[in-house]
Amino acid sequence: MTARAADRARYDRATAHLDAPLAIVDLDAFDANADDLLRRADGKPIRVASKSVRCRALLERVLARDGFAGVMSFTLAESLWLARSGFDDVLLAYPSADRAGFAELAGDPKLASAVTVMIDDPAQLRLIDEARDGGQEVVRVCLELDTSLKLFGGRVRVGARRSPLHSPAQVADMARAVARRPGFEVVGIMAYEGHVAGVGDALAGRPLRSRAVRLMQAAARRELAERRAEVVRAVRAVAPGLEFVNGGGTGSVQFTAAEDCVTEIGAGSGLYVPRLFDNYTSFSGRPAALFAQPVVRRPGVGVVTVLGGGYPASGAAGSDRLPVPYLPEGLRYDPQEGPGEVQTPLLGSPADDLLLGDKVWFRHAKAGELCERFDTLHLVEGDAVTGTVPTYRGEGHTFL
Repeated sequence: MTARAADRARYDRATAHLDAPLAIVDLDAFDANADDLLRRADGKPIRVASKSVRCRALLERVLARDGFAGVMSFTLAESLWLARSGFDDVLLAYPSADRAGFAELAGDPKLASAVTVMIDDPAQLRLIDEARDGGQEVVRVCLELDTSLKLFGGRVRVGARRSPLHSPAQVADMARAVARRPGFEVVGIMAYEGHVAGVGDALAGRPLRSRAVRLMQAAARRELAERRAEVVRAVRAVAPGLEFVNGGGTGSVQFTAAEDCVTEIGAGSGLYVPRLFDNYTSFSGRPAALFAQPVVRRPGVGVVTVLGGGYPASGAAGSDRLPVPYLPEGLRYDPQEGPGEVQTPLLGSPADDLLLGDKVWFRHAKAGELCERFDTLHLVEGDAVTGTVPTYRGEGHTFL
């Protein structure tokens, strides 16, 4: 029996009393993945990206471990909810235009001390001030550095279009703009190198593409390491009380941790290890989050149909954004239909061994987005479900 077949047998036994559709988190794999992140971080604390987890119970589980500290959130509403729930160090990783949220933040000392907001434009400071509604609390600010690699005088850009702040001088100017404005304090710098951390460099069947990605990423790491250090020096000259410099992501943990100026690493997807993180030479993890769909039809030889399953992930549309049938091994989509909103036909010889009601296990393309489809996660240890916890959706929250 292969390791994957053994996992399927465990998951089927653990959930035999539960009807699909359902989602699970294998806690043994989750904890092993956390250990691997810590090993790669080499002593630097890891701030957990909540968008990749979207379950308070599992955020609490990983933050209870030595080496994990703080949350990186994705909306202001989520940040305030987490802070009210007892999370005392929440970094909002994206700018916000949530005026009601800013009024709440500026009017509550507990929230203002727990939540740090992201800034990359003076207009964002004005928006916050206009939203204060009398609140006088100092708003903690993090400046985001654009990490993209610019080549040929800027004519070629590699990396996500995020912050407009690219040079040390631009970031320092933004820090001075914050310092001149009462009611704000610069406490951090964030630089997410998505073109390194979020792009696999070992693409199956594409050796030339994989080599090109590795060459690009090596050049990007060298350029960013030098520029990030200069940015930190420039900002510390303006804001000597700088508390943290956040960088990295699941795919670049060990590289970012090696930079002296970086004080903490951001990561989250590496806990669940969705399918987009299968294609890396620098690390491997264990799939920890899966979902099951029930077989509801047998249209013919070598074909079964499962209920639902059309859960595409965000990003540029493509087959890599689709969930993959994972267990039993050997199933594939019908290219004429793909995964459907209500039903999904699956092809392959394993289909002939599946009965109505049997579970087919899938892996999502991205990590926390799976939790937008399910209101609970069943926690599996060994071959038993040892707990069931709500996702954000299960607690009545769909922040985006």
